[in-house]
Amino acid sequence: MEKQNLLCFLLSGCFFLLSLLSDIQGVQGSYSRHHRHGGGGVYGFRPKKLFVFGDSYADTGNLPKSAIDWQVPYGITFPGKPYGHFSDGRVLTEFLAKYLGLKSPVPYEMRKNKAKLARYGTNFAFGGTGVFNTTVAVGEPNMTAQIDFFQNLLKESAYRKSELESSLSLVAVSGNDYTTYIAEGGSELGFPSFITCVVNQIAVNLKRIHDMGVRKVAVTAIEPFGCLPEFTVANSFQQCNETANTLATLHNTLLEQAVAKLNSESKDPGAFIILDLYDAFSSILNHKETTVKFESPILKPCCFGTASGYSCGSLNAKGEKMYTLCNNPNATFFWDNVHPTQAGWRVVFFYLKSKFEKSSY
Repeated sequence: MEKQNLLCFLLSGCFFLLSLLSDIQGVQGSYSRHHRHGGGGVYGFRPKKLFVFGDSYADTGNLPKSAIDWQVPYGITFPGKPYGHFSDGRVLTEFLAKYLGLKSPVPYEMRKNKAKLARYGTNFAFGGTGVFNTTVAVGEPNMTAQIDFFQNLLKESAYRKSELESSLSLVAVSGNDYTTYIAEGGSELGFPSFITCVVNQIAVNLKRIHDMGVRKVAVTAIEPFGCLPEFTVANSFQQCNETANTLATLHNTLLEQAVAKLNSESKDPGAFIILDLYDAFSSILNHKETTVKFESPILKPCCFGTASGYSCGSLNAKGEKMYTLCNNPNATFFWDNVHPTQAGWRVVFFYLKSKFEKSSY
């Protein structure tokens, strides 16, 4: 990520984004409130298969072994070695799968070696990717390509129609498209239009997955972007960047509107679900969610680079470690500059499930 350029860009666009957001009707700061009381599961539905699309918040091993998530110290908490997760352990996909009573679905790139896991679904998410192509994961499949992979499996009769009718899709979007927009010199004035373009394509993708036969499709709202350590490092991890959070709020507001439209046009008015990572992260980082008390400052990651240009897992030309690691990842919310620890994801999911257990579309 072009961190310095991104930060300068967002600071310069602060008042513009704030004024734009204030003009959008119905901004609430929460993106999943249109529920009716109902049963358990995921808004009253208990899937038997899970199909996953998106980026590093959901990837469980699709990137090549040369990627950073396959390097030490990733996976240090679970399973004790790197295994293709952008965390010290489990990520969102695995907490959702366990809650549903499923094993984590097989990563698409491992489907031939771990064929038995395909009975639980397939994970098509690739770390660093976006709705469109990104500079974070050059050459890796964007979301459209990931859905193409799914479509090809269906053409090969990998899953029956009846199996899809009892399945859930998780779609994770954490902001790599916006990182790329800045890195490629996108203008401040064009940013709102680009956000609209991203959200519109997300809506197309969600509908496409549902039209393939998947009964319910859950998409993540973007986390409070400005609270990620890559932004808070500028103030010693003491305070979130509210301009970046305004960007996330604009995205999430448009996403809420798009999902509401999809539901209104669907035969099943609850086919599309938003998993509100913005509220979940914010509640934890503001100490409103008290199931676990993380060490202070909560915005400081467990693992980070010791010099400019280095990050968690980095080695110099001599093979020497260029990162520092905390003593206890279980006591920190963030693992590296962007991703939560396993403990962080556990509390995030606790927050999410408390919402969809009490509500139903």
